[in-house]
Amino acid sequence: MPDPTTFAYFGLPGYQALWLLTLLSFAVFGGRVLQHVRILARARPDPRWDHLGQRSLRVVTEVLFQRRLLDEPLIGIAHLLIFWSFVLFAATFFWGLLRGLIPTLPISYPDDVGSIALAMELFAVLGLAALGIAAVRRYVFTPVALERSRDATTILILIAVVLVSFLALSGFRVLTHPSEQAWRPVGGLLSNGLLAAGATREVGPKWYLGMWWLHMATVLGFLAYLPFSKHLHLLASPFAVFFSSLDARRLPQHSEGAARLPEFTWRELFSGLACAECGRCDRACPSFQSGLALDPKELIRKVKEAVIASERSAVADGYALLGEVSSDQVWACTTCAACMERCPVFNEHVPLLVEMRRALVLNGECPSRLQQVLLSLERYGNSFGQAPRARPKWCSSLNGWLKDARREPVDYLWFTGDYASYDPRVQPATRALARIFQRAGLNVGLLHEAEHNAGNDVRRVGEEGLFELLVEKNLAAFHSARFKRVLTADPHSYHALKHEYPPLNGSATVLHHTEVIDGLLQSGQLAVHHELLRRVTYHDPCYLGRYNGVYAAPRDVLHRIGAELVEMPRNRRNAYCCGAGGGRIWMEDTPVHKERPAEARVREAAQLPGVEMIVVSCPKDLVMFQDALKTTGLEHHLTVCEIAELVEGAVTP
Repeated sequence: MPDPTTFAYFGLPGYQALWLLTLLSFAVFGGRVLQHVRILARARPDPRWDHLGQRSLRVVTEVLFQRRLLDEPLIGIAHLLIFWSFVLFAATFFWGLLRGLIPTLPISYPDDVGSIALAMELFAVLGLAALGIAAVRRYVFTPVALERSRDATTILILIAVVLVSFLALSGFRVLTHPSEQAWRPVGGLLSNGLLAAGATREVGPKWYLGMWWLHMATVLGFLAYLPFSKHLHLLASPFAVFFSSLDARRLPQHSEGAARLPEFTWRELFSGLACAECGRCDRACPSFQSGLALDPKELIRKVKEAVIASERSAVADGYALLGEVSSDQVWACTTCAACMERCPVFNEHVPLLVEMRRALVLNGECPSRLQQVLLSLERYGNSFGQAPRARPKWCSSLNGWLKDARREPVDYLWFTGDYASYDPRVQPATRALARIFQRAGLNVGLLHEAEHNAGNDVRRVGEEGLFELLVEKNLAAFHSARFKRVLTADPHSYHALKHEYPPLNGSATVLHHTEVIDGLLQSGQLAVHHELLRRVTYHDPCYLGRYNGVYAAPRDVLHRIGAELVEMPRNRRNAYCCGAGGGRIWMEDTPVHKERPAEARVREAAQLPGVEMIVVSCPKDLVMFQDALKTTGLEHHLTVCEIAELVEGAVTP
C-alpha cells in the first residue's frame, strides 16, 4: 500500500503535514495538562509513594481489569472492552505516528503486520459493540446520575470514528490486495461488500489514504480535546488509582480544615480531574438517594470546576471551593464511604468533606443541634448530656458481676459506647449481651464513669480538637486498667479504638461483640438450646462492614443459632447506610424529598419473602430502624432485633 506520508498534499509533503497536526495537538494537550499540574503543585502535600508493589497491583486489578466495574456485568464488560480497544489503538497510533513523522525509519506501519492488523480488527469490532451497549444504556435505559451530555456524546462519536476508520482502511486495503484477507477477515467482508456495491479495485489506494488520514487526524484531535473533557479520566485514572489511599479508613492529617484550593491536598484536588462522572457514587449515596443536598458526583465536579477557575484566576490565595459547595451539602454526608467503595477511580469523597467540615467548625458554622451535642461531649464525655456516673446504670440489675477494670484485672475490657449505655431503647440489648458473657464465664470489666465517647463521629464532623481531648481522656482510663482484649458492640467505637487510637494496653486486640460471640459458639463455651428457626435478614453496619471488613462473624452467629438468613439485595460492601453515621444522628431532622435511608432500608427488608425480622449489630442501627418501622407503617410486618438478644434466647436453657 502507498505510504501516506510520502505523498504531497497541496504542495506539502505528507510527513510535514503530519508534523504540523502533531505539534498542534501536543501543544494544546500539554498546555492544558501543565495548567492542571501547576494548580496541584500549589496544594498541600500528601506523600503517597509508599508500598509501591501494592499500589502497582491495584493498578493491575482496578485499571487493567477494572474489578469494580464488573459488579455490573454487562456494562462492566462493555467498558472493559472499550478500555482495551483504547489501549491497543493508542499503542498502534503512536507506533504509526512515529513511523509517519520519520519516513526513513526502518520499521513498518502497524497495519502492515498481519497479526497486529488481526488484533486491531478484533478489538475494533468488539469496541464498536461495546460502544453500542454503552450508548443504549446512556440514552435509552439511563441510570440515575448518568448524564446525556454533549461531551459524552462527542467522546462516543470520536471513539467510533477511530474504530470505524480503521475498519474502513482495512477494507480498502483488502480491496486493493485480496491476498491480505487472511489476516484481515473484517476487511475482507467490507471489500466484498464494496465490490458488490460496484466499487473497483483501482479506487482502493485513494480511499485507503483518505481513511488513514481520517484515523490519524481523529486521534490527534481526540488527544487535544481530552484534557478539556470529562474523559480526561482516561489518562488520569491510572494515576488516581495508583495514588489512592491504601486504607479506606484514612482521614486527612490533622489540619484546620480547607476552604480554598491550596488548603486541600493535591490528591483531593486530583479527584476532580480523574472523575469519570459515571454517577456510581450518587447511586450508592444514602443522602443523595434521600433527596438531601449532597450529590457526590456534583461535589467532585465542583472540585474540577474550582481547579479550572483557579487556573484562570489571579487570586493569590486560590479559588474558594467551600461556598461553591454549600454547607448543607457538607453536613448531609453520613461518611458511610459507599461512594468511595463504588468509585472506579478511587476518588476520596469523605476526606474531602471532612476537610470542609473542619473549616466550618473552626468558623463556628455547624448545625445548632450538633453544637449542643459537641458541648455535651466536651462537658460530660457523652452525646446525651448525661452525668458520667450514670453511664453504668444500665447494668445495675445484673447482680454486680461485671468488674471494674480499674480495680482488678480482666480478660475483656468492655467499651460500651454512648448509645448502648444511655439510650433506653438499646439498654435491653446491652444487658442481654452482658448475660451472654456471664453464661459463657468470661472475665469482663468496665471503665464505668471513666469511659468517654470514643470520638469516631466527633472526628468526622470535623471537631479534631475535641476528638483528641476524648482520646486523651480514654487513654488515661485505659492506662488505669489491666486487660487483655477490648470488646465493644458499637461499630463506631470499634473503628476508632482499632484504627485511630494508639495501641491499647501495649497491643490489646479490639473485637466486635459478634466476633466474640462467634468464637464462644464455635468453642462450645456457649451451647445452643433453642434454635431460632426463623427467616431473618441482616444489615451490615457501615463501620463494621465497609470500613473494617467484618462480614462473616455476624452471619456465622446467625447460622449457629439456627436462623435462616436471607440477604438483602444490597449487602456486605454494597450495603445501604442507615443514615446515622458521620454525626447525622446528632443533627436536625432535615426534610427530605424521598425516603430517609433507614426507611428505604426497612422497605428493602420487607420485600424479602418470608422475612419478619431485621437483625442488627449496631446500637444506632437499632434506634434508626425502630423509628423507620413506625414512620413507614411496617412495625406490624417487621421487627428489628439486636443480634445479642437472639443469641441470648438461643443459649438460655
